Amino acid sequence: MEKGLLAPLLIAGPCVIESEKLCNEVAEKLVKITQALGFEYVFKASFDKANRTSIKSYRGVGRKEGLRILEKIKERFGIAVTTDVHTVEDIKEASKVVDILQIPALLCRQTDLIVAAAQTGLPVNVKKGQFLSAPEVDAIAKKLKENGTKKYWITERGNSFGYQNLVVDMRNLVWMREAGHPVIFDATHSVQRPGGLGDKTGGDGYLAPYLATAAAAVGVSAFFIETHPTPKKALSDGPNMIPLKEMPTTLRRLKAIMEVIEQNPYKQ
Repeated sequence: MEKGLLAPLLIAGPCVIESEKLCNEVAEKLVKITQALGFEYVFKASFDKANRTSIKSYRGVGRKEGLRILEKIKERFGIAVTTDVHTVEDIKEASKVVDILQIPALLCRQTDLIVAAAQTGLPVNVKKGQFLSAPEVDAIAKKLKENGTKKYWITERGNSFGYQNLVVDMRNLVWMREAGHPVIFDATHSVQRPGGLGDKTGGDGYLAPYLATAAAAVGVSAFFIETHPTPKKALSDGPNMIPLKEMPTTLRRLKAIMEVIEQNPYKQ
């Protein structure tokens, strides 16, 4: 298991907050399965998707309403919650509610954003940009640590491989861990096809469980997964999501592999 983790970690939920009802449905299902399997679970959904391909695409319910819903999820299920932050003002307001601040991949080098997140004292999850190599995240970690962050993660979500395609280099999971960074593997964004549908992003969601399985075999025990009861109807990132009904099977498989790796760890 990753150093410092008492249990496998799962950050999961719908890409964007569509409604309070949807968030409750997803959280309830995932709380049950993660408790049964012994995962530490953090609910994730974004109140604003500020990086949509088209100006006409759905962005979310807004910061005020989104944070209200996240706070209700936190209270109802007794779980931690997280969301994307895109501005320093987002951080100021979100830090009053969420347990972890998440920095989107395209903003992972925005110094003011990183510094503001670190100065809240909250744990920070930084999505590794599609344009970054593993060694380049050292600078991100340094920004966090020098501004007060005690706990952080770097999330791998693949690298750009030509236009509208991402490829995961599993070596990055090893290299970042060897450099001392706690690593999360993002199974669903790794199968995106950015801009692949013209005015929106496409993806190969059916591949997400396979990549998660590979990451578990490499030795990762922390995962980020976006899921939805009906991905085809999701208002953001539907093509790369894992259907909610498939999450129990996916998590059982990951847990089984992690148990094998824990018994027979790779020597480094």
